[in-house]
Amino acid sequence: MNNLQAFQEYLQLEKNYSMHTVNAYVNDLLFFKEFLKTNFEQETLEDVNYSMIRSWIVFMVDKEMSNSSVNRKIASLKSFYKFLLKIKQISSSPLLKHKSLKTPKILQIPFSEKELDNVLNEIKYPDGFDGVRDKLIIDLFYTTGIRRSELIGLKLQNVSTSNATIKVLGKRNKERILPILPIISKQINLYLVERARLEQVKDNEYFFLMLKGVKLNDSFVYRLINYYFSNVSEKVKKSPHILRHTFATHMLNNGADLNSVKELLGHSSLASTQIYTHSSLSELKKVYGEAHPRNQK
Repeated sequence: MNNLQAFQEYLQLEKNYSMHTVNAYVNDLLFFKEFLKTNFEQETLEDVNYSMIRSWIVFMVDKEMSNSSVNRKIASLKSFYKFLLKIKQISSSPLLKHKSLKTPKILQIPFSEKELDNVLNEIKYPDGFDGVRDKLIIDLFYTTGIRRSELIGLKLQNVSTSNATIKVLGKRNKERILPILPIISKQINLYLVERARLEQVKDNEYFFLMLKGVKLNDSFVYRLINYYFSNVSEKVKKSPHILRHTFATHMLNNGADLNSVKELLGHSSLASTQIYTHSSLSELKKVYGEAHPRNQK
C-alpha cells in the first residue's frame, strides 16, 4: 500500500470523513501529483519542497481559480503531509511556513422573522403529500438549524414525536439529538399520514421522500427552498444554509447563549458559531440605541 492509499484509509477509518470529503482530498492530491510530473518530472509526493508548491499555487491562480479554492487544495496537501509526519515518512512538512491566500468575507444575510412568517403562514402550499412535506422541511430547517445533508439522511427510526426529538448524523459521523417544538411534532404526524399513502414507500428507511417514494437529493432540497423563499424575499441567496444561518441568528437575537447554539448546530468549536454573532450585532445596536438613556437626549 502506498502513502496515498494509506492516507485515504486514515481519512475514512480514523477521521470518519464522508466518502465525498475523502474523494475531494484524494483528487486534490492527484491534481498536484500530475502538476509535479508535468512541470518538475517528479513522480512522488513525498520529496517535495515549498517552491514546487508555490509554483502550483501560481499555476492555479493563473487559471483564475478563486483564492478559497486554492486554499482548499492546499489544506488537502497540509493534511497529507501532517499524516506523513505522523507515520514518520517525512521529517518536516514543506508547508510549514505557508500562509493562506486572503479571501473576501462573504456576508451571509439571514431571512427576517417577517419573511419566515410569510413563507410558513401566508403562502399557499400544494394540497396533499408535496405541500405537507415542503412546509415541514422549511420549518424543520428553521426551528432546528439542521444541515441539508442531515435532513436528507434523517431516518424514520430517528424521529420521535413522543420524546419531541430527532437524532441526526452530522459531520464526521457525529450523532446529536435535537429537540423539536410541539408545532413541529404536529406537522410530523400530518406528514407521516401523507407519507403512508404513497404506493412506492415500501420499506424505505428515510424520513423525507419524493412523491415517487425515493430519498431526497441535494439539488431537490436547494430548489425547494429557493422556490418558496422567492415568493417572500428579494435576497440574492436563498438556500438551506441561509435557513440554518437564520436559525442561529434569530436564536441569538432572542437571547440564546452562544454555547447552546453551538450544541444545536453541531459545531466542534465556538469559533465556528461566532460568525453568527456578526448578524445579531445589528439587532444589538438597534436595542442599544433605543434603550440607552444617553441616546434619548
